[in-house]
Order: sequence, then C-alpha cells, then structure tokens
Amino acid sequence: MRVLLVKTSSLGDVIHALPAITDASRAIPGIRFDWVVEESFAEIPAWHPAVHQVIPVALRRWRKQPLRAWRGGEWRAFTEAVGDTPYDAVIDAQGLLKSALLTRYGQGPVHGLDRDSAREPLASLFYRHRHRVAWGRHAVERVRELFALALGYALPDAPCDYGLDRRRIPMPDTPAAVPYLVFLHGTTWPTKHWPESYWRGLAELADAAGWETHLPWGNPEEQARAERIATGLAHARVLPRLSLAGMAAELAGARACVAVDTGLGHLAAAFDVPTLSLFGPTHPGFTGAWGPRQEHLASDFPCAPCLKKRCAHRPTEQERAAHDLTREQPLCFTRLPPQRVWQACLARLART
Repeated sequence: MRVLLVKTSSLGDVIHALPAITDASRAIPGIRFDWVVEESFAEIPAWHPAVHQVIPVALRRWRKQPLRAWRGGEWRAFTEAVGDTPYDAVIDAQGLLKSALLTRYGQGPVHGLDRDSAREPLASLFYRHRHRVAWGRHAVERVRELFALALGYALPDAPCDYGLDRRRIPMPDTPAAVPYLVFLHGTTWPTKHWPESYWRGLAELADAAGWETHLPWGNPEEQARAERIATGLAHARVLPRLSLAGMAAELAGARACVAVDTGLGHLAAAFDVPTLSLFGPTHPGFTGAWGPRQEHLASDFPCAPCLKKRCAHRPTEQERAAHDLTREQPLCFTRLPPQRVWQACLARLART
C-alpha cells in the first residue's frame, strides 16, 4: 500500500504526524508513505523508516515571489513529483486550505478532516472522504485517529511512538565527554519567551551544580541572547549554528532539556529526551511536547493561557511593586521562577 501524506509545516506539526505513521506501519505491513513537506523541514520525514520519498514544497518562499517560482519551473517540478505515482490514499493531515489545495495534484482518493474537525472548515470541500475527529485532545492523538479512520485499522491504545531511526541521522563520532543539558530558549511569539533574566538565573543554578549546559540558536537575536546567558559561567556553552540534523544529534545526546513552547521541544520529545517545557500564554494539553518523558510547567496566572501573541495584561499595583516590569515579561511567567524550574529539572533528572 502506498500513501501520500500532506503535512507541510510547522516544525511541531510535522513531528506530530510521526506517531501516526508508526501506527500505520505496524497495522499494515509493507505500507509506504511519500510525504509533502515544507523544504526547511524536509530532513525529518526521511528519519522514519516507513517514509519512502520526501517531496519538498516551498510555499513560504513561493508566496513571496510567485512568478519566479512559476517561471523557474519549481512549481511544475513539484506537481510532476506528486502526480507521477498512483496512490491508494492521499491524506491531508493539516486541515488547512493550503494543504487541501496540494492534495489536488495527487493521484488517489483524498482523505481529510470534516468541516467540524478541520482548523479551516473550507478545506474539507477538497476531500472525497471526510472524517470526524473530536477536538479537545492533543494534536498527536488527533492525527493518529485520522490515520486509523482513513486507512481502516483500529486505533492503537498504546503510547505514541515517533519511530525515528537514529541511524539515519549523522551523529558525532564520539559521545560528549560529560553529560549535558540543553536549554531551548528560542521561540516565535514574544509572549512565549521565558524572561532572559530567568534563563540566566537557571544557567547559574545549573553551573553551580556542575552541570554543563548547551545553548543553541537559530538567528542573530537568539545568538546574542545565548551569549548573554552564558557570560562568565564555567559550564555554559553557546553552540555553533546547527542544521536541523545537527540539532537533532545535539538533542539526542542530551541528558535532559528545558524548553519554552517551541518546535525544537517537539523534536526533543521525538527522541524521547526528558524535557521540561514552560508554558505561559499557550496550552500544553493541545500542542505541548508529547511523550512519556515530557513534563509541562504551566503558569497559573489569572489570564493564562490567553493564546495571544501580544500580552494585554495590565499590571496591578502589587505586581508593579513585586516585579521588574522591564525584565520579567510577560508576567504570567513570574509563576515559573528559575528556582522552581531548576527543582523540577532536578526531579526530572532523578527519574531518568
């Protein structure tokens, strides 16, 4: 059986589809997947043994220069790559108009979420087979159920298995000389950032305890923050800029991670790395890092989770007196100070 999967972005969403592929490969021996994915995440599907072909798409880049993509032949090359193979099923696991449109180029019956289940209800108009998957559960479990309905097998009740083959990832020739922690301090929304002063406090606590900490970065702003966090600490190391495969190898070798709500936290979960994820404005129950060794610390601030990219909270007089409103933003993270996070991290390490 051969299936075309459309799940293009983002990093976390791509990783959320991996356990469903593992389920399907166990339920249907010999099944093979071709996966349409955004070019910046194209390395990840190839790490799963049930993925036969990765078909990169560049919607993010093409939107900026559509005529160039058309004239340069990139769009035609994509449609030919998708349309050349007859498929037993085409699954849109994203439920967006952009992903639904891409399914039109595949040869095979198209499956997706029905209008009450998809993030963009109009996407369901493009599917021959529409499946109802209830809201209110984690994204990983919803994708697993969609696959079971589309491919006709019983949904497993076993814990999710991302199914990644570490042998497909270039790993260091020699393991790290000493155990290390990874602090994933970068994220997208301004409100999802744990305050930099808190990261510094956490790094100081880890340094005093003799733990080596690694600080990755993906852009100049994150690099500058990592360097400020590490300044003067004997055991804190700012990493060089890494590819996605390099970041995967770094995470796979870590003793544990501390992360904010970020795609790299999902990558750590996919490698079953013990991870402590910090949540202020977002809800860990729906999109948090998922797996048996994942732990979430969520703020119990009165307005959390607000699900807003910009903080709309107006500090009270008591909050103004108790906190540095310049360095401790957003205030929902004041419920997760460095000392509390470090104690939770130590407890997570003790259970590893």
